[in-house]
Amino acid sequence: MPGPLSGYRVVDLTAMITGPFATMILGDQGADVIKIEPPGLGDVMRWIGTSKNGIAAFWALTNRSKRSVVLNLREPRARALLLELVARADVFVQNFRPGVVERLGLDEPSLRAIRPELVYVSISAFGASGPYAHKPAYDHILQGITGFAYAQADPATGRPVHVKNAICDKLTALVVAQGITAALLARERGLGAQHLRANMLDASISVLWPDAGANEVLLDPAVPKLPTLASTYRVNDASDGHYAVAALTDAQMHGLFRALGRADLVSDPRFATAPARMQNLAALAAELGTEPTQTTVAEILAALEAEDVPCGPILPLPRVPDDPQVRANATFFESAHPRMGRMREPRPPLRFERTPAAISRHAPALGEHTDEVLAELGHSPADIAAWREAGVVA
Repeated sequence: MPGPLSGYRVVDLTAMITGPFATMILGDQGADVIKIEPPGLGDVMRWIGTSKNGIAAFWALTNRSKRSVVLNLREPRARALLLELVARADVFVQNFRPGVVERLGLDEPSLRAIRPELVYVSISAFGASGPYAHKPAYDHILQGITGFAYAQADPATGRPVHVKNAICDKLTALVVAQGITAALLARERGLGAQHLRANMLDASISVLWPDAGANEVLLDPAVPKLPTLASTYRVNDASDGHYAVAALTDAQMHGLFRALGRADLVSDPRFATAPARMQNLAALAAELGTEPTQTTVAEILAALEAEDVPCGPILPLPRVPDDPQVRANATFFESAHPRMGRMREPRPPLRFERTPAAISRHAPALGEHTDEVLAELGHSPADIAAWREAGVVA
C-alpha cells in the first residue's frame, strides 16, 4: 500500500543532519527522494561514527528511503542534469550557506523558471541575513546560542552542559518536514508553490522557549520568577539502577510521598498544592532527601505505580530495544542491508491507518542510483558512461 506522499518527488541537495533527516521522513512516507551527492566521499556524514563499507550507522538512519545520485556540480553538464530532475520534481531542498546556490545557478528564481510549481526549501543555521548568516555552525554551536546548554546547567555549579545529542539538528528537521507537507497541501488547494526558509536558530528557540524560557516570557517586572520545568528533572538512584519520576498534580505528589514512606508530607501546607510546592522546592528537596539505595528499581516502581505516579526506569541504550513497551509497540525492526549487514532501526513513528509509512529502500551506497535515475530522464547508457568518464557523474 503506498505511503501518504507517494507520487511526490523530492530533490535533496542537503548534507549533514538537518536536511537529510527531514527528507528521510518524507521518503519513509512514500515520496521519491533523490539525494544528490558530490563525487569522492559524498555526504561527509557517511563517514562519521560507527560504519561499515563506507556507510555510517548515523548516516544510514537519516538517509534511508532515498536514491543516491552523484553529480559533480562544478561541471555545467552536471548542473544541466540536475535541472532536468528539478523540472520533474515537487520539492527542492538545499542547506548550503547563503550565496552558494546563487553561484551554482540553483537559486529559487532560477529553478522556479523551469518548474513554477516547485516547493523550494532553504535550510540554514542562522538565517539568510544578520551577523551570523555566513558563519559555519553545527549542533554544538546552536545549543550554546539558543540557551539549550544553560537549560541543562548543573544545578550545583550553574555550569552549562550540552545535550549529548544533535537535538537542534533533528528538531529543525521535524519543523522542515512538517513545513514541506503543509506547503504541498497549500499548493494542492490552489495557493501556489512557495519558498520555505527554515533555520536552526529559530526552530530551536521555538521548541526550547515554552518551558525552559518561561521566566523570559512575562516582561512585567512585578512577575516573580519561579523555577522552570527543568527543576523537576532528576535521576533517582536505586540499588540496581536508576529511575525517573514526574509528579506534577497534587494527587501525584501525595502518592509520591506515600510511596517514599513520607505520608506525613501530604498534610504539610508547604507541599499541599502546586503553587505552594513551587514556592518551597528547596524545602521539598530537603525533606525527601535521597531515596534509600537498598530499594531496587522494580520495587520502587511498583510502589509508585500502586499510587498512580508517573514513573519509569532509566535505561542504558543497549537495553532500550528489550523494554516490554518498546517491544509491544514494535518500535524497532531488523533488516539485512546489502553492504552493512544486519541492522536494527526504529520504524517511522507515525502510524497511518490507510497509507502506512514504511522504509522503502535501504540507505544507498554512494551513487547507487545514478544510472537508474538518469535513465528515467531518457539518457542512454552510452551517454551516462561518457559523463562518468568525464567526471560529470559517478
